[in-house]
Amino acid sequence: MTTAARRVVLQLAVVFAVLVTSGWVAHGGSPPPDAYSVQLGAWRKETVEGAALPDPRAPADEIAGFFSGLSGFQQLALARDYPLVVGNLNGAPVELRYTANSYALAQAEAEERTRLDNKRLTSAGRRAVNRRANRYASLRRPHRQILAFDPDGRGRAAEVLGDLHRAERITVIVPGIDNDLLNFERTALKWSAPVGMATALYREQRKAAPEVPTAVIAWGDYVTPNGMSVAAATAELAEAGAERLTGLLAGLPGDARTTLICHSYGSVVCGMAADELPDRVSDIVAVASPGMRASSAAALDTTARVWATRAPDDWIADVPNLSVGPLGHGIDPVSPQFGALLLSSERVSGHAGYFEPGTDSLAAFARVGTGRLGELGWFTDAARCRFRPEGTGGPAGGGAALAY
Repeated sequence: MTTAARRVVLQLAVVFAVLVTSGWVAHGGSPPPDAYSVQLGAWRKETVEGAALPDPRAPADEIAGFFSGLSGFQQLALARDYPLVVGNLNGAPVELRYTANSYALAQAEAEERTRLDNKRLTSAGRRAVNRRANRYASLRRPHRQILAFDPDGRGRAAEVLGDLHRAERITVIVPGIDNDLLNFERTALKWSAPVGMATALYREQRKAAPEVPTAVIAWGDYVTPNGMSVAAATAELAEAGAERLTGLLAGLPGDARTTLICHSYGSVVCGMAADELPDRVSDIVAVASPGMRASSAAALDTTARVWATRAPDDWIADVPNLSVGPLGHGIDPVSPQFGALLLSSERVSGHAGYFEPGTDSLAAFARVGTGRLGELGWFTDAARCRFRPEGTGGPAGGGAALAY
């Protein structure tokens, strides 16, 4: 080989190495399996007293039946050995899921702390590892009830406030874009994160109806779009989220009436899940919605009441309500032709302020979630109802009461 030829080959080798390390060319072989997949593979080979463990995709009632036949020691052994599987298993006892996810969070935190010993970490990498480790430590603090947890990718989680077994009313908060494990809870902009939303609503419900046992679920257990990307304008992630949402609802204990409060892209998820929702779901609230992929509330094909609200200065109003092939989510849920019941958000600021304490929207969400619809105020006509929390005004002369 001539000197010139060797120089060309060397240059090509350098270019290829750069492409590989920068991600433009994939390394050979498959990526290593994530922690959940590793545990799931072992779970499928495990037995209890000679009986195989249930498929995690089995119906929730089948999962519940399996666990009801185990002793407490056997249940805890499975939670300890397969925490990511048990912790995300719809139909498993919720207290066992809390325990399993505490184990899983401890393992995930320990792995991140170990990574800090890697001398090759950049300062940015060290900050990212520290942030994840601190998030896991926060989520496994005593008395937190983590119903779902998966550290893979951007991460997912769900947390319960209240007692799901005692609750007569359950509210599930379904968040929108840019929600993942790292911003599942926030110090700044606290009330815009799923945990902050749930905390504000749980407090408001207890204030509005102290005699009604309630529970609120901050449900960040689906992959959300990242920013205003193409994924945010299509339904692929919403479809996957809808399947996970119906799985959650099927696995909840008891038969408490359940409300879904669906913010931004979360309302797309709720719209796609609507025709598969169990009868326990009495109300769906579309908050700051880009559309629910339906031409009307009736077209959602659900027995639940459908509500909608949007703040006057919310930028979501500028998103075109179109549906062309896979792009767009359809008609605006606050428009008269959609036919939803309207809740007031006049004192809300922007796209993320709906759960701020003291807002009329939060007061209204609490009353829908606790079944206190008669306290929402007056409405003007049956075709376009506009409810306001009591004391914020309404049409003179009163109005009819809403049946519930």
